[in-house]
Amino acid sequence: MLFALICKDRAGRLQVRLDTRPEHVAFLEGLNGEKKLAFAGPFLDTDGKPNGSLVVVEAPDLAAAEALSAADPYAKAGLFESVEIRQWNWTFNKPAAA
Repeated sequence: MLFALICKDRAGRLQVRLDTRPEHVAFLEGLNGEKKLAFAGPFLDTDGKPNGSLVVVEAPDLAAAEALSAADPYAKAGLFESVEIRQWNWTFNKPAAA
């Protein structure tokens, strides 16, 4: 099953995001290597600066998706104000390999 992790950054935490980014990227690369990552990227504010994240992961159930979300270095660093996890169905423009 696919789950969308919709993450909103806490206000004024851009430096936390920047400082933690290398660990976050390594975490996502690990998920990708385990075939658990569908896609990911930041939400941007009106100035083009990141202010949240969208991460879509493959997990057997909601509990496993929650565990993946909690393991993200951004979450561990306290970057997120909120994280909404929703089961998601990739219907259109899905790559053949996904």
